[in-house]
Amino acid sequence: MIPKVSWKLNISLENASPFRYGFFIILFLLPFINYHLTLSKEIELFPLYLIAPILLGIGFWDKSKLFLVSFSIVIVSFRLYLTQEPTRSIVNFVILAFVYMLITFISVHLTKIYRKSNRNKLEFILSLAKSMDSRDSYTASHSEKVAKYALMIAKELKLSNRQCEAVYIGGLLHDIGKIGVPESILLKPSQLTNEEFDIIKRHPVIGYKTMEHVSAFRENGVLDIVLYHHERYDGKGYPYGKKGEEIPLAARIIAVADTFDAMTTRRVYRNQMDLEYVYNEINSNKGLQFDPLIADVFLKILKKQGTKILTDTSDELDEKGMRLNLNEQFG
Repeated sequence: MIPKVSWKLNISLENASPFRYGFFIILFLLPFINYHLTLSKEIELFPLYLIAPILLGIGFWDKSKLFLVSFSIVIVSFRLYLTQEPTRSIVNFVILAFVYMLITFISVHLTKIYRKSNRNKLEFILSLAKSMDSRDSYTASHSEKVAKYALMIAKELKLSNRQCEAVYIGGLLHDIGKIGVPESILLKPSQLTNEEFDIIKRHPVIGYKTMEHVSAFRENGVLDIVLYHHERYDGKGYPYGKKGEEIPLAARIIAVADTFDAMTTRRVYRNQMDLEYVYNEINSNKGLQFDPLIADVFLKILKKQGTKILTDTSDELDEKGMRLNLNEQFG
């Protein structure tokens, strides 16, 4: 069954496009609206003119002050002359221009505060992922690469921006529970004993309990990724043996991305595997370890990109990660 895909417009302060479109739609429709609606004296259009500077500030927060002031004046001009206000004077124009510019710049300021807060959150998460990966030089940048592959899959599935963000953050934090696993086990060059593997298998639950009080992670599905990313589609995974669509979609995406990076990265106990071998392994495990649809989507990406998929540097990946909410990243 195809996973439920969200086609909702991403209305978020991180995505300026809807606000920009909204501003220009209002601006260009104002003459038409004034002509047809002011025939009825019961209809007040002034609230519409107040919405315009708010959309201007949010949508164009990164533009110059001259740009913002110019369009604020355009809005005021429309209000004074299209609505044919009886008190059209220089003083009235100056007062309205000041008020509208104030609304615009307050919107700009609040948008910048929100975006800075979100960027700080992502930088903290990335730093946490880096410190976690640094415990093992063989798996350095593992979490970042898993997040990158998972984001590719999410975008190919046309998930919403909010879902893509959750998948990316979940990729960065999916192995956070390994902080509770001794390095003697993580770095063991030989095969693990059953007891040691049982300890390894606790890391999803440890990670879940570590972050279960972060309400945002509970709401956006990041906790589901941490807890269920080692479940298998056939029900033979851990920690709870969930199968099929009992496993959250985001966790099924991470499962493919995690396995791919594990097989294409050199480990303390083996060398990395050939890309063609990895392709065949994922293909042969569709419906067993992996969700068939998600495996097919990733194999399509892999076939298209080939070895290029492995070549992104950490610096390039960081820059992509820091902009993951922007429209140019998720489009």
